[in-house]
Amino acid sequence: MHPQPNISAVAFLIADPARAAMLMTLCDGRALPAGELAHAAGVTAQTASAHLGKLLDGGLLLCEQQGRHRYYRLANSQVAQALEQLAAINPTAALKRKPLSRTAQDLRLARCCYDHLAGQVGVALTQALQERGLLVAGAGKRFDLSEAGIAWFAAMGVDIGLIKPGRYGLARQCLDWTERAHHLAGPLGVRLMAALSEAGWLRRSSSSRVVQITPKGWAGLKAQLGIDQRSVEQIE
Repeated sequence: MHPQPNISAVAFLIADPARAAMLMTLCDGRALPAGELAHAAGVTAQTASAHLGKLLDGGLLLCEQQGRHRYYRLANSQVAQALEQLAAINPTAALKRKPLSRTAQDLRLARCCYDHLAGQVGVALTQALQERGLLVAGAGKRFDLSEAGIAWFAAMGVDIGLIKPGRYGLARQCLDWTERAHHLAGPLGVRLMAALSEAGWLRRSSSSRVVQITPKGWAGLKAQLGIDQRSVEQIE
């Protein structure tokens, strides 16, 4: 008989609001000091230290020592994926009726989902790739590439031959927690976001998960995939 995974222990760690806030703050893949995580969670430094200790013991975080400072990051991309999936379960009908703050609007428009692009722009980009037959939804939450898709990604600076497939192959479908639709994830999603950033289309925030689409980026998205800001913000 195979041992059962201890789901309840992980659920207990995530269930605390302060710990959940810290984990979600780290969902862009950054490593942050305890002070910043305490501020994000709205708790004292002492309380944050206790929470971080539990998250480390539970295997959800890793700690890196640099000089006298300690920096915390998510243990792996699977932790980020689990958090995004849990966030997607929470009904948002009531939330959407309330005016969103500027930060919430920015996060919804475009953000990092650990190491790939999420939010309205991420969903719109993925849908546009599918509509043009460049990306094809496959079995097991995979995305497959057509020959035209391989050529398109190459033109965008992404050489498919240099990407090492992950657990789900080159690309997988990731459920976007604000849009309730899939965006592109996996090694291909990571490389595409990097290529768009290198091209000056995207600019990552140094203090949050927000990703800014530059004027050059909006022009490029419009020319390549017919995506503009007005149509993206109308996605429901």
